[in-house]
Formats: sequence, structure tokens, C-alpha cells
Amino acid sequence: MLEQTSYRAWTWQKGGETGDLRLEQLPLPQPGAGQVLVRNHVIGLNPVDWKVLGEMGDAWQPGHVPGVDGAGVVVALGQGVPAHWLGRRVAYHQNLRRHGSFAEFTALDARALMQLPDALDFATAASFPCPALTAWQAVAKLPHIEGGRLLINGAGGAVGNYLVQLAVRDGWQVSTISHQRHWPRLWMLGATDCSSGPAAASAEPEVPMVASFDAVVDCVGADQAERLAPLLLANGHLVCIQGRIAQWPCTPFGRTLSLHEVALGALHVHGADRAWQELTAAGEQMLQSIAAGQMQPEPHQLHDFSVLPQTLEALKHRSFSGKPLIQLSW
Repeated sequence: MLEQTSYRAWTWQKGGETGDLRLEQLPLPQPGAGQVLVRNHVIGLNPVDWKVLGEMGDAWQPGHVPGVDGAGVVVALGQGVPAHWLGRRVAYHQNLRRHGSFAEFTALDARALMQLPDALDFATAASFPCPALTAWQAVAKLPHIEGGRLLINGAGGAVGNYLVQLAVRDGWQVSTISHQRHWPRLWMLGATDCSSGPAAASAEPEVPMVASFDAVVDCVGADQAERLAPLLLANGHLVCIQGRIAQWPCTPFGRTLSLHEVALGALHVHGADRAWQELTAAGEQMLQSIAAGQMQPEPHQLHDFSVLPQTLEALKHRSFSGKPLIQLSW
């Protein structure tokens, strides 16, 4: 039984600026049916956390707690949740429409939990859910083509870090587009070819526009995804993570491409329990691989809970390298 009745949380009031977040003392949430209460130890920051500020419409009211990624300990159970979850060390990805991880405690659906290996620290776990599960969903969209050629655009980021490793594990020959500073790490992760690429979605990728890939995964934006489509061979696959292209990228019955989009938020709104079981099982397997040294997480930086808005603003402007994390002291 928790003794405290309130908790600290960074709350959204209005507008789209990270500096508008306010630290408040709120009544301790109680988990509903099928939910758990997690005492957060580390919070993972992602680009979506600043992009959605002021963009959620009626889904957010002043006082909403943002944040999607966190890692901590389950301290309370709602009705219908198996007792074995109590006291478990977990990581999670939260629904954007509910109070999130920018807080000491988060109430969320038990189906979104991933149990942590004993050897895995909370910081690495909190850096994992959004980028790694997004990467897994993207690779899961692709058919198994042993030795097939895959191009990943924007491979230098957190999602790209896991995309490369998952694709290599599945037998793809992986080429990447990223800033040159990422090349040594991408080669170490298994990429066979690295090309320079633009930082802005409006710039032109520096790759020959000749059809030679079975699949392209774009992590930058709709404009680049559309321009990369001509690189695909017949029956190729284009996977969009950061933006959906407005028009089909080829003529009818020409190269017969397949177009895919990836967003974890879709599962929170439309996902069945079986889909969550599949996703969290894959996540737990990846966490086991990280704990065993068989998969590499993104390098991270830890910051105090008191400077969460400033750290989120730094992420917005990409003023540092590595994954930003927020640590709470208990």
C-alpha cells in the first residue's frame, strides 16, 4: 500500500513551447481495470514529445502530463491484472492521449508492459520503447527476402540504430543514408554501405536514383520518402515512419510497389490484445538481447528531473548527441 497521496509531474498548460511545461503536485493516480501504476525511475525523451505540444487538440486539456517512454517498478494493480506484475521492473510506451511518463508515477494499461531482464538498468530500458518498437514494426512490415537489399534513410537516429540491427538479423543487405559522423557506428552495427544525407526533409538525398532496392525505410519525412521511391525494384516496399506521402509513388500496375506506414500510436487506439502480446514479446526479446550484449542500444545522457523542459528543448534543436534521459531520485 503506497503511503503517499500525491506526486510530482511536468504538465502541459497550453501552446507548443517546452518552456511552458509546469512542475505541479498532483493527486496520486489510481490504476483502473486492466491497468497498473508504475513508479518511474528513468524517463525516455523522444522527438514526438516536443512535436505534439500544442498539437493534440481536444485530446489534451491544461494539466495534461506528456511523455510516452518510461522505466520503473509496478507498485499497484488495477482490477483484473495478474498479481505477478506487482514489484516487477518494467519498461513501457504510453498512449499519448493519457497522462504520460513526465512524472514520478504513471498509470497505464498492463498490456503495454515489458518486463526487464535482471541485468538491464533502468536508463537503457527507458531509452528503448519508442525507437526500438517503431523499428520492429517497420521491419515486420517487410517480407522475408534472404539477401534482399534494404535502404534506410535517416539511419543515424535512435530508430535507425535498431532498424539496422533488426534488418541485418533478418538477412537483409543494409545500405544507409545519414550524416557521415554516424558511419563508423552503422558499419559496426552491420550496414554494408553508408551514404551522406541531408539533415532536412526538403533536401535531396545524395544517392544515385537507380532502381536497386527491394525495400526502403524512410525515417526523415514524406518529401524524401517520395523521392526515394524510384530506387525500388518491382514489387518493392516503401515504409514511412516520419511522414506519409501524399500520392502513390508509381503508375498503376507499373512497378507494383507496396506502401506502408508505422506509428505506435495506432496500437493504443485500434490495437487488439494479440497485437500487443506480439509487440511486447518482441520487445522483451530485444531487451534480453541488449542485456546479453547481442544488440546495441543508443548511447544516452542522463539529466535530472528538475531540468526536463530544458533537456526536451535541447533535443528539439539537436544540440547534443545520444539519447536524452531523465532520472528520478527515490
